[in-house]
Amino acid sequence: MTTLARTLSSDVKGAARWWQRCEAPTLVLAVGVYSAWAALVYWHAAIGAVVLFVLGGCIAQLHSSLQHEAIHAMRRIPRPLRWALVWPPLNLWLPYPLYHRSHSVHHVNFHLTHPQKDSESVYHSAAAWAGYGPVRRAVIAANQTLAFRLIAGPWLCLGNLVRSELRRFAAGDFSHLGIWLVHGLSVAPVLWFVVSVSDMSLGSYLLCFVYPGMMLGALRSFTEHRWDDSPHERVAIVESNPVFGLLFLNNNLHHVHHRCPTMPWYEIPGHFRRNRAAILDANGHFYYRGYWQIVRRYLWRPIFEPVHPHW
Repeated sequence: MTTLARTLSSDVKGAARWWQRCEAPTLVLAVGVYSAWAALVYWHAAIGAVVLFVLGGCIAQLHSSLQHEAIHAMRRIPRPLRWALVWPPLNLWLPYPLYHRSHSVHHVNFHLTHPQKDSESVYHSAAAWAGYGPVRRAVIAANQTLAFRLIAGPWLCLGNLVRSELRRFAAGDFSHLGIWLVHGLSVAPVLWFVVSVSDMSLGSYLLCFVYPGMMLGALRSFTEHRWDDSPHERVAIVESNPVFGLLFLNNNLHHVHHRCPTMPWYEIPGHFRRNRAAILDANGHFYYRGYWQIVRRYLWRPIFEPVHPHW
């Protein structure tokens, strides 16, 4: 076991304080997220469109980060309660069980960036690329720039999900049907509060909550992974400010998360500060000083070629 691995293990297994044992920081954050969401939706008419777009997107992204946290951490809370805490589909489009399943596949480190085996890879195999038409190739190439990923990436993500599920049903595989039925029932009270109680149109909710939330998710994931022979050097560190750290629940320090997925979000920054040199050495200094550096480099320039250099 390496020095870094031993430190990670020690950090996770150390004696927990009472507020850690009951997951108080995460529970308080969850109450704040749902309260802020309800307030923004209910009083949306009194809030300017630009402010609502920014705040609504932040709340939607924070809720997605809570769902991610429930997949990996919060282990002192029984699984049914963890799921219930993050179940409400504020983002409308993605059933939590499907996200849980696909993201768990992504965490098989040996398969990171694999075009078929990594559920979150944006690489394509050479064989698949050879079969694409010119329009699809152009769209995929453009999606390697940050500008395109932020604006069009959410629509591509939705399109991929719809195509995948339709192909599944067309092939006679109805294993996800129950998930979608339950998801529809879960979406209903969210839309009831948005449309009937708060008198907010569905279009406004999609534009001011769902879409900007997906844009922030696209920013976070834009350069989390790259191909390298070493699995640990495929995972980035983005040392950002506290605002983005909170929005992403410190998942921007992504290498730490992959090395120790069960570490709670509020412990990740301290661990990174204490072991900064060792962590950056372990991930081959796959590092950015912040998201502004990523914007400057890759707003209009592709981050990498879409064809996977190995598979």
